Amino acid sequence: MIEAGSGYPLFLLHGTGGHAEAYSRNIAAHAEHFRVIAYDMVGHGYTDAPDIDYDEQANVDHLRDLMDAMGIESAHLSGESLGGSVAAWFALQYPERVGKLVLNTGLPLSPNTQQGIDQMEDFLARSRKATGTPTRETLAMRMKWLFLEETSLTEELLETRFRIYSQPGRAAAIRKLTERAIGGLIDPANQESWYRPDRLRELKCPTLLLWTHHNPGQPVELARQAAADIPDARVVVLDNSSHWPQWEEPEAFNKAQIEFLLG
Repeated sequence: MIEAGSGYPLFLLHGTGGHAEAYSRNIAAHAEHFRVIAYDMVGHGYTDAPDIDYDEQANVDHLRDLMDAMGIESAHLSGESLGGSVAAWFALQYPERVGKLVLNTGLPLSPNTQQGIDQMEDFLARSRKATGTPTRETLAMRMKWLFLEETSLTEELLETRFRIYSQPGRAAAIRKLTERAIGGLIDPANQESWYRPDRLRELKCPTLLLWTHHNPGQPVELARQAAADIPDARVVVLDNSSHWPQWEEPEAFNKAQIEFLLG
């Protein structure tokens, strides 16, 4: 877990198979205004990886228990990819504990186009290779899916991920949770459980959908559809990034998110 700053808490939730380092270009700017907490969700990074069903409820419960352990009654939540879906479900289950909500290139809606489904299946295939026998090469192919420009994948970022995936038992856990998260996203059988557009109407907190024109799997049109259902929502779309705008466009991302949270 990475913690910085003071004031009203802001939790940063990474994506599937990710780690708190996804926000390394954002923490300092946000720490000028908030108590920033970027943590590894259950099974990810350096958090324990128990033998559980890695559905959204497991992640919601983990965040709830973390907040309780830290003595935090309420906080802003900003989730990227899977983190966005988890943050949304937390806000639905514990509305009194969420100030504002940011859904960053991820929300609890399944792809609405064949292209989106194909892109998610591509990511799942890359993830299976990266978690079979992790190498820097297979991890690089997986992580390049996140970026508009392949040069955004730095050697330092790749090495960090390689060390994480090389922990005993970690790759197997990430494979399991990825199958659950991405496989579930494109499986129609999950539509009645975790991917529910009707539930978005129940969100009570102000919500920002911070998107990109190049987001794979869940395009801008899907984000706008979701925003139309959420009672108090707005959409900001960035131009020069893909699935990780917080990394590829940190200045624009920081500005948009901080203005929303302070506003």
